[in-house]
Amino acid sequence: MGNRAVITTKERKIGLYLHWNGGRDTIEPLLKYCELQGYRPPSQDCYGWARMCQVMGNFFGGSLSLGIGAYTTDRQMDPGDNGVYVIEDWRIADHLRTEYDSDWNPIGMRSFEPSEEEDWHKFNEMLHAFDEAMPEGLRLGDFLDAPEIPTSEVRLGDKVWMREYESGYELFEVVGFGADDAPRGLVGAPFVNRYEHDGDYSWNGNNYIDSDTCRIAPRE
Repeated sequence: MGNRAVITTKERKIGLYLHWNGGRDTIEPLLKYCELQGYRPPSQDCYGWARMCQVMGNFFGGSLSLGIGAYTTDRQMDPGDNGVYVIEDWRIADHLRTEYDSDWNPIGMRSFEPSEEEDWHKFNEMLHAFDEAMPEGLRLGDFLDAPEIPTSEVRLGDKVWMREYESGYELFEVVGFGADDAPRGLVGAPFVNRYEHDGDYSWNGNNYIDSDTCRIAPRE
């Protein structure tokens, strides 16, 4: 008995087994949480698998409910319940389950129908549940609820969440915009008071917001 699922990638080399919380209403927030943490996806290298296991292990607690191993075939790996999720980067590329004939003999795999997907858990509630289960120093905290705006709308004095090297985010203040000699060609891009050199923050490309959108603290 459980609410099982297996997560794999298109390469189908590794399978992550969940005994509980295998519905799409948990898997999609899980993948988004890993993306927000800045983890490299499993399709890129083994660190992605390790970090996803870390998040789910913290969430489940105990020593069971989570397993990982070599992937064989879709049919053999299908645990029932929620079947097999095939992910690409941090997105669900396909969601498969065993198909049976009229006599309940397995005849292949098919994709889940939308009506078959679980939707009991609220997306944002699951994001917060994952975050609360993490060690305090690795939590995203207020970042999860921060408004996301186009970087083109950032103003001088805005407090912007900037990613830390290993994990998490920290708030920094926007103190200027890239001039013609901005590093990496970031002309017009906002930069923050992060890495300073003789009172100057414009010199370091890591002070600049180079994404299309960013998350900011609520404006006063």
